[in-house]
Amino acid sequence: MIEAVGLTKRYGAKTAVYNLSFQVRPGTVTGFLGPNGSGKSTTMRMILGLDRPTGGTVTVGGQPFRQTPNAPRQVGALLDAKAVHGGRSARNHLLSLAQLSGIPARRVDEVLGVVGLHDVARKRSKGFSLGMGQRLGIAAALLGDPQVLLFDEPVNGLDPEGILWVRNLMKGLAAEGRTVFVSSHLMSEMALTAEHLIVIGRGQLMADMSVNEFIARNSAGFARVRTPDEPNLREKLTAALAEAGGQVLPEPDGALRVAGLPLPRISDVAHAADVRLWELSPHQASLEEAYMQLTQGAVDYRSTADQRAGWQGGPPAAAGQGPQGGFVPQPGAYQGQPVPAGAPQPQPQNPYAAPYGPPQPAAAPAPASAPVPASAPEATQPDNRDHRDDRDNEDAR
Repeated sequence: MIEAVGLTKRYGAKTAVYNLSFQVRPGTVTGFLGPNGSGKSTTMRMILGLDRPTGGTVTVGGQPFRQTPNAPRQVGALLDAKAVHGGRSARNHLLSLAQLSGIPARRVDEVLGVVGLHDVARKRSKGFSLGMGQRLGIAAALLGDPQVLLFDEPVNGLDPEGILWVRNLMKGLAAEGRTVFVSSHLMSEMALTAEHLIVIGRGQLMADMSVNEFIARNSAGFARVRTPDEPNLREKLTAALAEAGGQVLPEPDGALRVAGLPLPRISDVAHAADVRLWELSPHQASLEEAYMQLTQGAVDYRSTADQRAGWQGGPPAAAGQGPQGGFVPQPGAYQGQPVPAGAPQPQPQNPYAAPYGPPQPAAAPAPASAPVPASAPEATQPDNRDHRDDRDNEDAR
């Protein structure tokens, strides 16, 4: 089990993680979510002893990682798939890790088969694709057959078959009673893989609950209603539903999105108004919609209008309205103690975003009849050819 208590990390005047407390229990896949810059990678580095906390503690199996005997046999991690010597083959890379940890060499061939790299085991890793590098990093994490595993963006660069394989691998490891902690930005994949979620924003805890509870707390379902294409029927039903206390929004395809009323009540209102229904179906918000609603105030890097391209990034969703126009409750407050002065604040800020300036007029071309001085230097273009290292060329031969 992983347990953090009051975990805080400061880099000079910047507070990356503040008063973070949570538990990652064995037997379930726990998703670790948060916007870019929220402190996820810093938290994982503190768990693995790569960064020393400014305050608080974090333990793995009841003790700090640095005090764990023969740690690779207890904890496996994938934080950076590129942390490999490019001149080594996949097998030699894993073999060197195994020798440092006293792991038998036969285990190297086992994990190469598990991740599907057995056929390229003797090829240099510098020639691996992004997905192959991810598989090699997962193999390194599994090398010691550990009980605790941490993965940072494990499906990055993988094809659909690889993503499905990673999903089943995570679930299988958790089913064996292991602790599996996974950080990812792919909400659709987290919805299929994780059973529990820990969400942070600007270094503070925002949610620590099951996936189903997270969706229920940070979104609200709505009903989709469609009437026959007859004059004034939709307007008549809209007025009746609003009078009954419902919140009604028109859909682009002519249907109505109704919140605040259960389906039986909508049916009764339509019947009393003498309006026939062609569709009355429930809609449950996705994990992505619930996540966007909760974290919209903790996003530092938000897109703005690009006047040159004519595309509008758009403002964040209005209070009470979800990313797709659905009615959802207000974003939940940050959990934990009050934030003191100097700590990161949970208000939407974006000091880095600024709209592009108006397009500048192109410089006027020189007159066609203007003579070119004989002494003028000849225009040259930069040489953008790829200058490869001679050793790489020798390897290619």
